[in-house]
Amino acid sequence: MSSERIKELEKQIAELKRRWPAHSVPPTMLQQLDELEEELERERKRATEKENDAKAKGHDRL
Repeated sequence: MSSERIKELEKQIAELKRRWPAHSVPPTMLQQLDELEEELERERKRATEKENDAKAKGHDRL
């Protein structure tokens, strides 16, 4: 689930940046970008922690 959410957030950020005006960026777009990037960072951190927990428990072995 986490990797799907990360991909979706990356897609949303890319779409927002595609629509980004060259000048005079509306405050709502800046706020939206900040929110998406913060959520992406949280999801990446959560995924890393989950991966580290699995390795610590020995689930990284085949």
